[in-house]
This record gives sequence, structure tokens and C-alpha cells, in this order.
Amino acid sequence: MTDHPTVSTASRPASPGLPTAINRRSLLGGTGIVVGVAVLASPPSISGIAPAVAQPVSADTRPLDAAFKRRAFEVRGVCASNNEKIPVVPHPTNGDEVRYGNKIGSDTRGLPHDKRGEVEPAAWQALQTACQSGDPADFEKVPLGGNRKLVNPIGTLAVSLSGINPTQIGIPPAPALASAERAGEAVEVYWQSLLRDVPLTELRDDTSNRDVLAATAELDKLADFRGPKSGGRVTPGTLFRANALYFDPADPKGRSVTPPGVLDGPLISQFLLRDAPYAAQWISAQIRTVSPDSEFLTEYEEWLAIQNGAAPKRQLQFDATPRYITTGRDLAEYIHTGPALGWAAALLLATPGGGADKRYSGIYPPAEPVSYPSNPYRKSKTQVPAGATFGLPYVQALLATGISNSVRASYWQKYFVHRAVRPEAYGALAHHRLANGVSDYPLHDDFLKSEALDRSKAKYGTYLLSQTYPEAAPFHSTYPGGATSVGAVTATILKAFFDESRVIANPVQPDPADPTRLVPYSGPPLTVGGELNKLAVNFGFGRNWAGIHWRSDASASMSLGEEVAIGMLRDERATLREPFDGFSFTRFDGSRVMI
Repeated sequence: MTDHPTVSTASRPASPGLPTAINRRSLLGGTGIVVGVAVLASPPSISGIAPAVAQPVSADTRPLDAAFKRRAFEVRGVCASNNEKIPVVPHPTNGDEVRYGNKIGSDTRGLPHDKRGEVEPAAWQALQTACQSGDPADFEKVPLGGNRKLVNPIGTLAVSLSGINPTQIGIPPAPALASAERAGEAVEVYWQSLLRDVPLTELRDDTSNRDVLAATAELDKLADFRGPKSGGRVTPGTLFRANALYFDPADPKGRSVTPPGVLDGPLISQFLLRDAPYAAQWISAQIRTVSPDSEFLTEYEEWLAIQNGAAPKRQLQFDATPRYITTGRDLAEYIHTGPALGWAAALLLATPGGGADKRYSGIYPPAEPVSYPSNPYRKSKTQVPAGATFGLPYVQALLATGISNSVRASYWQKYFVHRAVRPEAYGALAHHRLANGVSDYPLHDDFLKSEALDRSKAKYGTYLLSQTYPEAAPFHSTYPGGATSVGAVTATILKAFFDESRVIANPVQPDPADPTRLVPYSGPPLTVGGELNKLAVNFGFGRNWAGIHWRSDASASMSLGEEVAIGMLRDERATLREPFDGFSFTRFDGSRVMI
């Protein structure tokens, strides 16, 4: 584990399975990572055709019109041809699906189960058949255990018209059920459940909070914990912070890095703490939060009903007063359903700063009509960007498409490759092992003998993992995380259009004594790029605070969402008519990209 890695382009290994002529470096353009330049043939130009002059109405096609039509056809063909040259990459799994005949290492939620929570074999076989065929009719044959349904498996097979196919993106296998790595993730998520209501401002190296110090000490001594560290140690300042995981043929567990900026300053991104200007309106950064007694699935019968697909009988209890995101519980609730995460960030970055009312102001002064140094309109003497290209509506359109494409890519992995077990089901295995003496559930001692598990049992009366959502996780596999892929594609696209090196003026954090107000933050400078990276991980790792995801789910989706964005931007670059050097930004591993 590297604490603050800056991975050079030359040191990153090529993806396996790529032929010599089309290896990853050539796909990304060689030294310096000029993404797409070496692969995409130059799209045809219409610059040689003289502009049309005013002429009488005629049924004849103008030369300019015909050239534009031809260029549109050829650009689409070039993009499709070059994307097709990128091969399908290996998709290794953790082997649990084959290893356990009773499928205890796989995601079976929503199907019918016996009293021990083990899936009915016929139902599992029907799901497996559907996942092998991809036939919509086969998914209609899957028996459900309740009235909740599987989430969008066929949607993952839609063909995206921009970027590459999900089969062309590789991620490492999920940690195995019995592994020390999975045990370490379980210890972490149990500690998160216990510390949900501790102010996030306590996650700092000079904290005196005893529970934070206890969690830090236990995670630091685990045999295989892959979270960020400082000086080789887990500290309160690195506790529950994020990492990104890249596929690496030299390491089956993948290459783990700490994205630039995610260890700096408050755990919550500045983009989640500022009101977002929305023309004549604004989006408040204060959210509706839930009360600390909103804990679910710690009673076995409730857990089993949800496992079988029943609708929850209990509901969330909301606090009366909106406030800023102050605790892990708050963050979990913010990302419970699709928030205005990327939309608000784009508004903050594209709106001029200054003004008497900060609700209608962008995130940093001085206001500039073009925010990114390589934006072609910075050099134009007569033109400005708008909705067609480089303006805010254009960026928003890419964000919307990117969200859909990243969900397709992550859900495809969930259904057609990994089908890995969720934390809530892992907790039930621990409960049966320790409370009911079921000896054939092979969980690692790092978790079974942990202080986090003992504390949770003392608090809730069972070994089940408490959930902040009454319905627990949606019905698809845990790995990789869909929410994190959305955060990652969002951050990557925004870094491609806005100056990520800009230091954010007057950073803030919630007042722990009064979370309805913000107070100044003082510490290391916070940059746009670092806070966008933090925004991405807040979206994904917030699900860990809820109890529905593992660290590796979020980490693997960081690189997956980034790869989706790169593929989209590579195609988008080929469509543009402006004289343009290309999109440039910093990846989550610290290396620079030029598209």
C-alpha cells in the first residue's frame, strides 16, 4: 500500500490479452497517455469546402451539407471500429460460486431460502441459467421469494453508443468468503455501523474519541486490510477513507492506490457542503437526515424476510431539522436514492463566483467564462461555448450518459461475472456460526474474534450486521459497487472539463456542535481535482456506512467508472469540430491522461 502514490505512466502494466499492435499503451496513445490518438483515425474534415453563400431555394443538396453528413457517418464508423479492436479482457472470479454447493459465498437475496437463509437449489439454478444465457425469457423464469424484484439485469446488455463495452473493462476478483481480506472488510464495516453517529470531524489524527481510536487500533493489526495508511499504519485520519483498485495481471488482488486529495481535509467533499446555484433557483446542501434509532435487520426473522425478498415492515424515522452531512449515517442517507451529486458539482463549477448571496454563486472566484486551460474557446476571439459543445448543458448531457453507461458496466459485472455475497448475508453466516453452532461456515478468525463483532453483539443482541436502510441492499450482487461507478464517471468527466488544479477558496466543514451551520476549515489546501475525487468516493463509500457494501466493491468501481468515462471522452473527442488539443486530467492513480 502506498500512502500518497503518484504512479507514473511508464510504470503502469499493460492490460493482459491485448495484442502487440493494440496494447493498452497504444490505445491510450503511448508515452504521456494521449488517450485515443494512436487508435482513432483522424476523422474526415469539412474544412476544404467553401462556406455556402446565399442562393435561391433549390432541391439540390449543398456541398457543405453532403460533407457534414458524410463526416458524421465516417466518425461513427471510426469510433465503432476502433472500440471493436479493444479485446475482451479476462474476468477472474473468487471461486466461491464453485467452492460452495450451498452458495453461501454468492448473492442469493430475493430468491426463496430455507430457515437457515440458504437458497433453494432450483431457484439458484434458474438464476444461474439466466446469467449464463442473457436471455430475457430466462430471467422471467427465475423464482422469487417475495414481492421485490431483481434490479435491471437485462439493462446491462444494452449497447452503449459511446465508449467501450462492459466486457472490455477488467477488475480484480472479489475477496473470497473465507479470506483474511474479506474478514478485514467485515471488521471495517461493523466498525462503521458502530460509529455511524460519531461526527466525522472526529476522524482526525489528534482525536480523543475512544471508539475511533479502538476502531483504528483493530484495523491496523489485521492480517490483510487494504484501506489507506499513513506511514504504513492505519490512523484516525485514514480511517474509512477511500482507495481505488486497478486490474493488474501481476497481482491477483489488483493494484491499490489512494486517489489524490481523498486524505486531505474533511472526509466530506466541498461539493456536498455548498449550496448549488441553479439559475434563478438553488439546491440546498442541507439534507433530510434519519434518527439514530433507524437500525434494521438485527433481528433474525426480519433479516430472513428481507433475504427472501419481502417488503420491509418498518420505515425510516426522519429528523425534523435538515442539516449538513455530519455523520456516516447522514452520508448513507444522502446516497440512499439517486442524489443530485454530479449535477450540483457541475453547477458549482460552471457558475460564476462572487455575489452577495452565496446560494447563487459558484464554488470559486474569479468567475471565468471558460474554466479549463485547454478549452478551445479560451483562444477564440469571437466565440464562446454553449449547449452545443463545452457549455454547461453539454457537460450535463455527458454526465447523464456516463451515469447510465457506468451502471451498465458495473451491473454487468454483478450479474454475469461475480455474484458475490453482500455484507448483510455475511453477517448472517457469522450469526449462525457463533449463535447456532453451524460449523461449516468458513469465516476467518480475524472477524470472528474481533472487537467490532463483540461490540455489535452486545449492542444489538445478535451477530447480524445492522443496516440503515429498512430494505437493506438492492437485489443485485455486491461487487462491484454501482454507486461508486457513478461517482467515478462523474468525477472523471468533470475533471476533463474544469481546472482540477484550482485551489478552493474558503473551504468549510459542518459545525459538530450545530450541524445546521458551516464553519471554516483550515488545513492543507483543497483542490477542485482532489474534492472531485472525494466526491466520487463519498458517493460509493457512503453505501459502506449503510452496511450494504464492502470496501472492495467501491475500490474496484473507481477504476471501472474512470474507464467508462475515458472511452466516452475518446469517442466524444473524435466528434468535435473545434481546434482542440484534447481532454487532459489526472486519473485516480495520480497519472496524467491526454485524450
